[in-house]
Amino acid sequence: MQKHPNQVLIETFYTSFQNKDYQGMQACYADDATFSDEAFRNLNAAQVRAMWEMLIRNGKDLKLEFRDISANDTHGSAYWEARYTLSLTGRKVLNKIKASFEFEDGKIKKHVDRFNFYSWARQAFGLTGVLLGWTPFFKNKVSTTAMGNLAKFMQKE
Repeated sequence: MQKHPNQVLIETFYTSFQNKDYQGMQACYADDATFSDEAFRNLNAAQVRAMWEMLIRNGKDLKLEFRDISANDTHGSAYWEARYTLSLTGRKVLNKIKASFEFEDGKIKKHVDRFNFYSWARQAFGLTGVLLGWTPFFKNKVSTTAMGNLAKFMQKE
């Protein structure tokens, strides 16, 4: 059975990610794409393209696996896992992520990643994550830091 073109698009996106090819990932997005996850909220197309470039350039030991890709003309989903060392703390993380996509004209229009923030925070920040990772304050602090790092990265480029 032939794969839906949007399923191929998602596979291309994650294969590019595995190969640390941020330009390949960027090419999968529409000109007006949006992205959100637990740390990077409500990114526009320029921000999401820069985010993937930043994460790939900074993620020296990043390993990625993906599976369970499905897609139709308008929507798609995937499951992926990222293993990496968080540069801020030097701690190893295994992040398990469910991605949802909306498509338009053969490109990703909307991309939302969901993961258990508390589980991630415990791995990424150790005792601090155990004690505070469940709080809205800590989640907002992580998001503010991530968005600040993205803004600095975009200014340099």
